[in-house]
Amino acid sequence: MSCAADDGRMFAYPTALEKIFTAVATNMDNTPKKLQLQSEVGLVGGVSLIAGVMIGSGIFMSPQTMWSNIGSPGASLLIWACCGVLSMLASLSYAELSTVTCESGGDYNYILRTSGNLMAFIFTFYTLVVVMPASSTGLALSFAQNAVAPFYVCPPPVLVVKSVAAVGLLLLTIVNCVNVRFSMAITVFLLAAKFFALAVISIGGVMLLIQRDTVGLQNCFQGTNFNISAIGMAFYQCLWSYGGWNNLNCVTEDVLR
Repeated sequence: MSCAADDGRMFAYPTALEKIFTAVATNMDNTPKKLQLQSEVGLVGGVSLIAGVMIGSGIFMSPQTMWSNIGSPGASLLIWACCGVLSMLASLSYAELSTVTCESGGDYNYILRTSGNLMAFIFTFYTLVVVMPASSTGLALSFAQNAVAPFYVCPPPVLVVKSVAAVGLLLLTIVNCVNVRFSMAITVFLLAAKFFALAVISIGGVMLLIQRDTVGLQNCFQGTNFNISAIGMAFYQCLWSYGGWNNLNCVTEDVLR
């Protein structure tokens, strides 16, 4: 009888261990889990991310289009300077916003907090369907044309250029999906290569400026096209080249603090 009573008490009252397991299970079921990204982007990685996006194919594609629209080197340099000031002021504003809203998402978060769900959805849909594909396609095609140009005497076939561009986009997508640190390492390497290319172009320009006659600089604004549409297109091309200063705000949660 005593054994039966003891057995009844044993099964009637849960042990301390069972209480702990029950409490943990209840807490796990009732407590919502928040997904948090690992902070793996440091100062060098953040600077490389912004500079790597800004210093892209646009700076090699836009000058000739700007010059053809505006008509003079002096006006082109003036537009570059104005767009640089605008981009700097905008980037400083975004830097302050990133300290107020410490969440990844960039423009989407800011529009969501200020204008509501509808405007945030429209912005995201337009960005994903129109802006980002068009920009990525233009940069990829520019990369592909320069990559395959040494292998052809005449202009390369369109199919080859598009295939190389598609492969490049696919590889970059895979790299960014696999590992953040590996992606940052590639970004730093590509940034160094871009700085090297810019240094070669800049040093070459300075050397030509020293060796040749600089009388032409006195008429650097000659032939300027003051048409509103031409000036607008020149600003558009220049601002597109400066684009990318807000990309770090899209990965705010990845930045080390």
